[in-house]
Amino acid sequence: MQTGENEQGLRAIIDFVRKSSIILLGLHFFIYCYAAFVQWGLVPSIVERVLSNIARAAIFKEPIYTKAAVIGLLALSLLGIKGKKDEKASVSTIIALLVFGMLLFWGAAWLLYFPVPVTQLAIGYMLVTSSGYLLLLSGGARLSRLIKLQLGKDIFNELNETFPQQEELIENEYSVNLRGRYRFKSAQRQMWINIQNPFRGTLLCGSAGAGKTFFVVRSWIEQHISKGYTMFVYDFKFDDLSKIAYNALLQYQGVYKVQPKFYVINFNDLSRSHRCNPLDPDMMTDITDAAEAARTILLGLNRDWVRRQGEFFIESSINFVTAVIWFLRGYQGGKFCTLPHVIEMMSVHYDDLFPVLGTDPQCDVFLNPFISAYLSRAMEQLEGQIASAKIGMARLSSPQLYYVMSGSEFTLDVNNPEAPKIVCMGNDPLKIQIYGAVLSLYISRMLKLVNRKNQHKCSLVFDEYPTIYAPLDTCLATARSNLVSTLLAVQSTEQLRKDYGREQADVIINLPGNVICGQTFGDTAKVLSERFGKIVQLRDSVSINRQDTSVSHNTQLDYAVPPSRISALSSGEFVGMVADNPATPVKLKTFHCQIINDPDTIKAQEAAYEPLPKVREVSFLEVQQNYAQIKNDIAYMIENEIDRIRKDPTLAHLLFIKPEEEGGVS
Repeated sequence: MQTGENEQGLRAIIDFVRKSSIILLGLHFFIYCYAAFVQWGLVPSIVERVLSNIARAAIFKEPIYTKAAVIGLLALSLLGIKGKKDEKASVSTIIALLVFGMLLFWGAAWLLYFPVPVTQLAIGYMLVTSSGYLLLLSGGARLSRLIKLQLGKDIFNELNETFPQQEELIENEYSVNLRGRYRFKSAQRQMWINIQNPFRGTLLCGSAGAGKTFFVVRSWIEQHISKGYTMFVYDFKFDDLSKIAYNALLQYQGVYKVQPKFYVINFNDLSRSHRCNPLDPDMMTDITDAAEAARTILLGLNRDWVRRQGEFFIESSINFVTAVIWFLRGYQGGKFCTLPHVIEMMSVHYDDLFPVLGTDPQCDVFLNPFISAYLSRAMEQLEGQIASAKIGMARLSSPQLYYVMSGSEFTLDVNNPEAPKIVCMGNDPLKIQIYGAVLSLYISRMLKLVNRKNQHKCSLVFDEYPTIYAPLDTCLATARSNLVSTLLAVQSTEQLRKDYGREQADVIINLPGNVICGQTFGDTAKVLSERFGKIVQLRDSVSINRQDTSVSHNTQLDYAVPPSRISALSSGEFVGMVADNPATPVKLKTFHCQIINDPDTIKAQEAAYEPLPKVREVSFLEVQQNYAQIKNDIAYMIENEIDRIRKDPTLAHLLFIKPEEEGGVS
């Protein structure tokens, strides 16, 4: 008990034991250096008689016995010391004192065999032995001052933030499995990221250089193709991902019951691009499909409109484009229902355009506001309603774009079990706004076709997802039962909010059940850190005062992966959380690991890749002729329709009568 009497008694015992050790060492010196003491005249007769009796004791028969007893008593006295803790006390210093003390204390015995005068030999022996004793005393005393807790050693709290992770490989016919290693306390261990259910959606987040493509997307594409998935790949930096998908298909084509075909949409190299009509009339069943297509293309061209949906002029532009698309959908069985024809028809003068569109009863409700404004000569309002759509769409008036979008070599039902496909669509970082808007239309139409029942399992991979406008909230929420897997690669949630608006971006971020996150910053790191949850962490603290040292150990819940840790991840290092299946529940869902890839193997694999095949040889003249043909198609159609309206009494009222003919406008 730490009472005053007990502590005083303990100090008395310690002092007695240490004094006994010193007295025993002094007797050792007197007995083994007796000749020197005689010469110095320090041996009275009475002392000689007493010491002669003591010297006969067994402990003094050999020097080693005496020294061992001295060391034993010294060690015993040190056991009871409760010195003031010193956080600067060093283990290396203490070990050095003890080692040198032992060497001097025991090594002094060699001096007894040196051929030197007795007095000098005695002085040297006693000095060396005493020095060793003092070093041992100093080192032993410092031991009690040493703080055993390793405070300040783990300054970044790395050991406390480690936690057990899933080390077992759990694989099924749909899964993606990424091998990694992680640290638990001070040990490195092997683990697996088991994405058992990719149909619940996967969010891949990380800044530029975090390793999203090299460590995750590559394996994702290869593993899904090896398991017989159909696939859509949005390849932002064409043809990086397209090459991976194409060569994976060549390697694993034997796993498919029906051999899938490989298609590419690329606007830069037309010889390696297939042609596809995103407004395929067979895939548009009612006018809402046309409205959805119009909204997608216009919001893709004008990203700031995303946050302004519902405003008068924006909705007017969408309605105008919807009417044009739906009219072409019904004209001669959809013969001219392509985006290039829509763009050209929008540039027709209002005197001819409105009557032609008015021949379709379903377009009438969309056209009424525009016709009213035109008849009222509210030209500023009319231009505000239509011109913004025309200006945006005019940016797509390119022979290359017209060539790709006016053909129909394949349809966008990627997961059709009778005609499975692997489709890669390439963007160009130098032409993001133009190509991104067109690809948004393709993707919007594709999403509607793949999210149907009784289709083949399908994998959708979106690299740099914010560069297109294709809201995936419906697909993420409902496509799981239709075996549609979705991988979204983004750099940060802020980037997604900038292009999609906060509300829609938050929905897209929170819907995926699987999250893989590399290095990222700001609000993204905070949101994901909260999603990964907290773990029990040990906290140690030491309080040092003049008389005592108190050590406290406590535990508290803290973030398993704090935002600062996410901001400091290395390339290839990822944190995240996976979703499990009811049949194979996983307790350890959260991970923080380094994904293992072999760069040399991947480099050799890439060197052996087959280049993307050429689809055809396309000449400049052929592209220009197609461009001119589309313009001629619209001009011919407008001319024929106006002539038909004039000759049909039931339609003649649609024509505008010029003011000079009847003095007004009707």
